[in-house]
Amino acid sequence: MNSSQTMQIRRLDGSTASSQAAFAADLHALRTSLSPVGNVVSPRGRELTQRVFGEPLLPSQVVERICNDVRARGLEALLHYSQQLDGNASSAEMSAGSLRLPESQLAEAHAQAAPEFLRAIARIRDNIQAFQRSILHRSVTYQPSPGVQLDQRYIPLRRVGVCVPGGAAAYPSTVLMTVVPAQVAGVEEIAIVAPPTEFGAYNRDVLATCFELGVSEIYPVGGAQAVAALAYGVDGLPAVDKIVGPGNLFVALAKKFVFGDVDIDSIAGPSEVVVIADDSTDPAFTASDILAQAEHSPGSSVLITWDASLADRVELELNQQLASLSRRELAIDSLNAFGAFVLVRDRQQACTVTDLLAPEHLHIGCREPRELAQQIRNAGATFLGPYSPVALGDYAAGPSHVLPTGGTARWAAGLSANSFLRSGSVIEYSQAALADITAEISLLANKEGLTAHRQSVEIRGASQSSVNKL
Repeated sequence: MNSSQTMQIRRLDGSTASSQAAFAADLHALRTSLSPVGNVVSPRGRELTQRVFGEPLLPSQVVERICNDVRARGLEALLHYSQQLDGNASSAEMSAGSLRLPESQLAEAHAQAAPEFLRAIARIRDNIQAFQRSILHRSVTYQPSPGVQLDQRYIPLRRVGVCVPGGAAAYPSTVLMTVVPAQVAGVEEIAIVAPPTEFGAYNRDVLATCFELGVSEIYPVGGAQAVAALAYGVDGLPAVDKIVGPGNLFVALAKKFVFGDVDIDSIAGPSEVVVIADDSTDPAFTASDILAQAEHSPGSSVLITWDASLADRVELELNQQLASLSRRELAIDSLNAFGAFVLVRDRQQACTVTDLLAPEHLHIGCREPRELAQQIRNAGATFLGPYSPVALGDYAAGPSHVLPTGGTARWAAGLSANSFLRSGSVIEYSQAALADITAEISLLANKEGLTAHRQSVEIRGASQSSVNKL
């Protein structure tokens, strides 16, 4: 990518009746482009898989081989792929010692961390804790009639695994947004895996954050092999009950592969934002929101407006703000591949288009944002007004920034403390209460041909009748 690259965001027009067929097709193509797929091979990926596996496998095939191999050969396979794919030179040392980072390494990183960094981590932790505690499910006891007690219990998972990215940047915020909700839920054991890089498991800010939160189980492994190790367990890294946290395409596909052996939070695609704006919106604010997602690279940024002139003003701001970005070329690449300016007829069509896209992040920067939000069903997290940028949720507000992508906000929810709870029911009836419902149970059991079910209920009444006769 060269410095002369220019931004060319697609423009979609749904403001007229004659444009609707093409508009619907364009929206479908945009939505499809944002879903994680396993059949795209980059030149680097082709070279790497050719070297490691002897053939240029698709990402989905790479993940299947790695996961099956780690399940079959355990630690040996994990260290092999860590060395071959991540270039982890310490794999040999880890195989002879402990896979887990020594706690002294975390303590040292914490001791050397800047005081203002630790203060920021502590304040954000408090924000997350307060919000997550406020929404935490509580066990419920229900007694609808004499002799009947029904309980719904919420029990924390015993052990979870957290994937922390570390390829191109360090993400202490991911540690906060995954670990703190799990701690609020009451999870006893939290294992963190991160790539063996300066931005991952060897990043001092990441390690200092882990130590500040009281998490000491850190493993310098990444990619599909780390997901497989968490799911199946290897020597020195016991299996978990659930795997959460973001990652690249290989991490997403690996989580999809192991689901069923363990639970997962989601199968994440590119980061996304939809911004709804009108003539009252500051185009500089909108441009900054768009760029904040685009710099993820890949990251999708979509502007929806019924003000025909706004797109031009936002584009002017984008070009001005791009000049100062450290990831300028990556942001331009994202805007060209996944960006769009969408012109709609009115507020109602803006809601319809947003529900179709079902974005990870929705920023409503137009007039009466809360009223408009009430009309939109599908969004992972919604940000209202000019002073609630998406970055506020990414870093500090309290809800987790691990959110549904790829259109899954139609049915999926973001990560929260409740994601780490397992619910179960407890049912207790007295003899009289059972007798009161026996006829209905017997009727349904007969309809379904399940006579043993019927007998298991009726025998309790017959047994009591015999006792009474004596």
